[in-house]
Amino acid sequence: MFKEIVINAGEEETRVAVLEDPVLVEIYVERSFNQRLVGNVFKGQVENVLPGMQAAFVDIGLEKNAFLYVEDALPPRSYNGHSSDLTASNNISSVLKRGQEIIVQIVKAPLGTKGSRVTTHITLPGRYLVLMPTTDDIGISRRIDSEKERERLKEMASRIKPAGMGIIVRTVAEGVDEAELRGDVNMLVQLWRKILSRAARGPAPNLVHRDLELSHRILRDLFTEDVDRLTVDSRLEYEKIMDLLDITGPRLKHKVLLEMQDNIFRDYGIEQEMEKALRRKVWLRCGGYIVIDQAEALTVIDVNTGKFVGSVGLEDTVLKTNLEAAVEIARQLRLRNIGGIIIMDFIDMQKEEHRRRVLQILEEETKKDKTKANILGITQLGLVEMTRKKTRPSLSEILQKSCPYCDGRGKVLSEETVGIHFKNHIFELARRTDSDTILVEAHPLVAARFIGSGGTNLRELEQKTGKNMYIRGSQVQHIESVTMRPLHDKAEIRAQTLPVRPGQMLEVKVEEPHVSNTNDGIARINGFILDIKGAGSLVGETVPVEIGKVYRTYARARVIR
Repeated sequence: MFKEIVINAGEEETRVAVLEDPVLVEIYVERSFNQRLVGNVFKGQVENVLPGMQAAFVDIGLEKNAFLYVEDALPPRSYNGHSSDLTASNNISSVLKRGQEIIVQIVKAPLGTKGSRVTTHITLPGRYLVLMPTTDDIGISRRIDSEKERERLKEMASRIKPAGMGIIVRTVAEGVDEAELRGDVNMLVQLWRKILSRAARGPAPNLVHRDLELSHRILRDLFTEDVDRLTVDSRLEYEKIMDLLDITGPRLKHKVLLEMQDNIFRDYGIEQEMEKALRRKVWLRCGGYIVIDQAEALTVIDVNTGKFVGSVGLEDTVLKTNLEAAVEIARQLRLRNIGGIIIMDFIDMQKEEHRRRVLQILEEETKKDKTKANILGITQLGLVEMTRKKTRPSLSEILQKSCPYCDGRGKVLSEETVGIHFKNHIFELARRTDSDTILVEAHPLVAARFIGSGGTNLRELEQKTGKNMYIRGSQVQHIESVTMRPLHDKAEIRAQTLPVRPGQMLEVKVEEPHVSNTNDGIARINGFILDIKGAGSLVGETVPVEIGKVYRTYARARVIR
């Protein structure tokens, strides 16, 4: 498998893409005005202790207080495997007091309405090791399969481990000698001493350590021997990377390429894939598709055969669709960085063997993901449940925001609902005003409903209210909003209600044929209808017209030849 990392370093944001043969599987985005928080270490002050939740809120200087759960506040287990004096049975009140100053590290960034989650169990990652200054323990990466290599690394870790601290040996340390591991440990111990020194001198709340910027974290966490190439489009970033690799991985320098391009993500086809990763529907190569719906802590994925009809039989068609969907789902979870609870609704399979194959493929593809995931199997309803650790915002949370019109619901009220609701408001206004004329402004779809076919609804409104009603459609009007006001002056009435005048010449786009007379075409000016004689065959074209007779809800026009 050919694996490549592409770095696009801009003035306002840095983007990193990970490609495998050469499919986009992971994307990282960091913006200068919204720096990553996970991994940062703060000196904080306990704001509230909540025994009922077994948690505390800690002021670390961010907009929202951080959440500290009791398990993350208790001293961890010791190196010899025995627990410390404080055990998990301790109440949070016996561990923390209001106003107490503590050093914490962000393990989960603020998401939605929630503040960040923090821990007192600090971890400082290096190139080959992770230092745990508050834990006396040794761990070896599970991705190192060889028992012989695991034993070798564990023996070296025991020799170089600082007293009273713990270390985790990372996957990239496989085959590395003791001198390099020792150098990594010494650097991390020195960093921890600086953090303690800053915390001792500074007030609370205070940032005492900021994790590396994105491109440097990529070198530390992702740029390993199994990466075939790292391409960067900025000379300044290229020089920074080469300088860092001089210290951390000189043997990887030959894999780094500089490609000065206007838009490297566009040239690699990454931007197009990023756009697809923001859509609900993802098409499969076979013609089937999956639909992904994300909530705050739960994601639901539905699999459908779509255009795929197969050639052997229904069971074979279903199996092929589900197998391809399993591969794509694993990729989309990585690409979109979806975390939390994930429910997958594969197409029903009759054979147990087929269900096992789909689960097996899903598990194999999930193993490529560095983020911890756990597949729980198939439920009685035929749904596949899994969890994936969430430590940073998903791709959609970084690139998108909730729609300001629907507040993230994804739906708006129909024109029928809006029309019925505001009809009562019109009656109320008519009762309160002494003016003979009322102007109603609404979205064109809502305005069309107020007017009705042939103006029937408008005449009914006027009959019930006893007022002259002018309905004006406007594209700038929100579909859920209707504004209405009485008009008193005749000049104001004409200026506000009729956007065209007889004899006026202008260019308009013919939008559709007339409903009852298909020879004529319909155009609109701010929702005001133009009935253009003989323009039924000109739909989609922009034509010059002359305005003829003007009525309250529409005007007649003719095409100027």
